[in-house]
Amino acid sequence: MYQQIIDKIKPEMEKVMDFTTKKLGGFRTGRASPALVENIQVDCFGQVMPISQLGSISVPSARQLSIQPWDVTYLPMIEKAILNEASGLSPATVGESIMINLPQMSEELRKEIIKAVSQVNDDAKRTIRKYRDEAWGEIQDKTREGLIREDDKFKGKDNLQELVDSYNKKIDELIERKKKEIEG
Repeated sequence: MYQQIIDKIKPEMEKVMDFTTKKLGGFRTGRASPALVENIQVDCFGQVMPISQLGSISVPSARQLSIQPWDVTYLPMIEKAILNEASGLSPATVGESIMINLPQMSEELRKEIIKAVSQVNDDAKRTIRKYRDEAWGEIQDKTREGLIREDDKFKGKDNLQELVDSYNKKIDELIERKKKEIEG
């Protein structure tokens, strides 16, 4: 019975991992990457869509991004969204595409980005703790109702903590990898 409760939160933990991975992809490192802009939301004629659905994103050089919209009428909207959402990026419309030249990263900017990465780490772990607490509360409730035996309750607690520890470790690895990329 307790295993079903634990199995029920595994997909939620995976969602936390996916969200964290996407969020970290949006942080700038020393090199240009489509992940910097692909999830920026653009308001196009009343519909909100990520840039990745409005055109192709390429990396012409190590410190340059190019966005080629499927429709040129998207250009001003994409440019405005980048200016609003991605601090430090300066998009420029060149012909029928948007070019973004990434400046050299200053030490101050690196520290700022690492601080933001740490915040993502804190948010992810807080969410995982929330799911752990919900599952533990459910296991305790089922024990009080007599549906889970007392010794199984503690096995459930141990299994739950193992799951939480494994996801926390995965998040730590993602965060460390990203910090190393940022530090160059």
